[in-house]
Amino acid sequence: MPRHPGSLGFLATPTGLASIDRRQFLRMSAGFSVLSGVGLRSHELWAFVEPADEDFAEAVEYDLAVGHLGVSFSGDSAEARAINGMIPGPLLRLKEGQDVILRVTNNLDETTSLHWHGLLVPFDMDGVPGFSYSGIEPGETFTYRFRVRQSGTYWYHSHSGGQEQRGVYAPIVIDPAGDDPVEFDREHVIVLSDWTDEKPMEVLRNLKGNGGYYNYGKRTLPGFVKDLFDDAGAAIRDRDMWGRMRMDPTDLADVSGATYTFLLNGQTAEQNWTGLFCAGERVRLRIVNAAAMTYFDLKIPGLTMTVVQADGQDVEPVAVEELQIATAETYDVVVEPEAGQAYTIFAQTLDRSGFARGTLSEREGAEAHVPARSPRPLRKMPMAGHEMPMAGHEMPTAATNMPTNPVAHAEHVVGPASRTVHAKLEYAHLRALSPNVDVREPTKTVVFRLTGDMERYFWTLNDKKLSDSDPIRLQVGERVRIQFVNETMMEHPMHLHGVFMELQNGQDRAHAPRKHTISVNPLETVEAHVTYEVAGPWALHCHLLYHMATGMFARVEVTDGPLAENT
Repeated sequence: MPRHPGSLGFLATPTGLASIDRRQFLRMSAGFSVLSGVGLRSHELWAFVEPADEDFAEAVEYDLAVGHLGVSFSGDSAEARAINGMIPGPLLRLKEGQDVILRVTNNLDETTSLHWHGLLVPFDMDGVPGFSYSGIEPGETFTYRFRVRQSGTYWYHSHSGGQEQRGVYAPIVIDPAGDDPVEFDREHVIVLSDWTDEKPMEVLRNLKGNGGYYNYGKRTLPGFVKDLFDDAGAAIRDRDMWGRMRMDPTDLADVSGATYTFLLNGQTAEQNWTGLFCAGERVRLRIVNAAAMTYFDLKIPGLTMTVVQADGQDVEPVAVEELQIATAETYDVVVEPEAGQAYTIFAQTLDRSGFARGTLSEREGAEAHVPARSPRPLRKMPMAGHEMPMAGHEMPTAATNMPTNPVAHAEHVVGPASRTVHAKLEYAHLRALSPNVDVREPTKTVVFRLTGDMERYFWTLNDKKLSDSDPIRLQVGERVRIQFVNETMMEHPMHLHGVFMELQNGQDRAHAPRKHTISVNPLETVEAHVTYEVAGPWALHCHLLYHMATGMFARVEVTDGPLAENT
C-alpha cells in the first residue's frame, strides 16, 4: 500500500464532502453521428436487473458536470469542454466491490455522455449513445449506478460529438479489495492527451478533403531523386505501391503536431508538470493515453520502468526502457528514482511531430534534460516487389501476432539479480499475473477486417460502416475467437466494450494478458479470446476518434438465449 498518494490534486470527492457544479455541431457532422439511426432497441431486448442485495444504500456518490471551459493550451484562446471545470476531469478513486452512484449533469447546449472505459458494468450504464441510452440532453442529469467489479487504472470520457477531443476525459483508479500485488510508496497519475484549437468537425472536414492534410513531413522530390540514385528500380516500385495504397510512408499519424499541442496532466511541455518523490521511494506511475488520435512512445531517461499492469490488469513484472502506449490504453509502471536527481517523463508522438513532458523530482521547479526527439520512422511496405491490391479490396494479411520468438527488440542484463531489461515493451512480453478463468477452446470465430481509404478518409470494419452492417450476435458464456485482420497501413487501437479480451500473444492460454484495447499494427492479424458474462448490446470500435467517426464501429449483441449464426 502507498504511504503517499502523490499528485492526486484533481481527486473527485464523494457528495457530502465536496461537489462542483452545439447542438449545431451534431447537426453539421454526419461523421460524428455514427450511432444515429441505430435505435434504442436495447431496453426491449436486454433488461439488466441488479442482484437483490445491490440496493445501493451504502453506495459512494459523486456529482459530475460537463460544461464549457476557456483554455489557451496553444497560446491562443479557445473553448473546451470539461468535467467539473477541469482538463483532465477529476480522478475517480474507487474500491473493488464498492457500489457507486454517479450523477452526471449536462451544462452544454448539445448532447453529452460519459463512458467508463474498461469497466465491467451493466450495458445500460456503459454510457454509449445508441447502445446504452440516448445520451444526456442539455440541462438534464443522468444517474449511473453500478458495482465496481475490478481493480486497476482506467479512465472515463465522452462518447458524443467529438467532445473527447475537446477535453471530456479523466482517470479512474480502483483499489483492490484485498492486498495490492504491487509494492510502492507513492503514486502519480499521468494522463497524456492531444489538444487542437480546431473544432472536431473542422479537423474531420480537413481530413475528408485530404487524408494527408496534417502530414507536413511528406517525402520530397530531392528525396525521390536520391532514392533513384541509390536503387532506381526499388524506388519506383516503392512509390508505385504506396500510390496504389493511396498513402505515404510518412503517414504515421492522421492528425499531427501541425495542429496538436500535446499535454501531460493538462499541462504543456513548457509548463512542465512535476511529480514529487522522496529518496528511496518506489514510485508507481499510472499512465493513461486519453488522446483522441495520438500514439506515444514514453521513456524516462535514467530510469528503468517496471511494467506491472496493462489496461488495469496485473501482469508479471517486465522491465523496459521505453513503452509505446496506444490511444485508450493504460499502463502502470514502477520506478525507483535516486536522491538528488530529477527525471524527465518524455512522451514523444509516433510520428515525432511533438511530445508531452513532465518531471519527477524531489522539489517543485526542478528540471532535467529534455532529450531530442528520435528520428521519424518510415513505414515499410512488407511486400515490396509484389503486387498489392488497392485498399478496400481483398488484400493478403501479414503473419499473426503470435511470434515464436516473442522478444523483437534488443535486451541487456543489469543489476546483481541479472534482471533482463527490454529496450521497448512488446505485447509478447505481457503475461497475466493471475490465471484466466476460462481457458476453453473457442467454438466460434468472428473476423473483423480493418478496412478503409486514407485518400477519401473513411474507415470501416469488413468494408462496411456501422449503419450498413449487421450486428455480431453472441451468447452469454460462449467462448469466442476474435481475429482483427488489419488490411490498412495504419495502426488501429480496437476497443471492445463489456468484456476483457485475452490477447493471444504467445503465452499459454491461462496467462494470456487481458486487455480492453488492442493495438493492431499495419497488415497484421491479431487474435483474442472472449467470454461475455453479461447480455446487452456492446460497442466495438477503433479508438482513433476520426476512424470511429467515419465508420470503424460495430454492434455486438449478446443474449442469454440461442442465436442464429452470423451471416
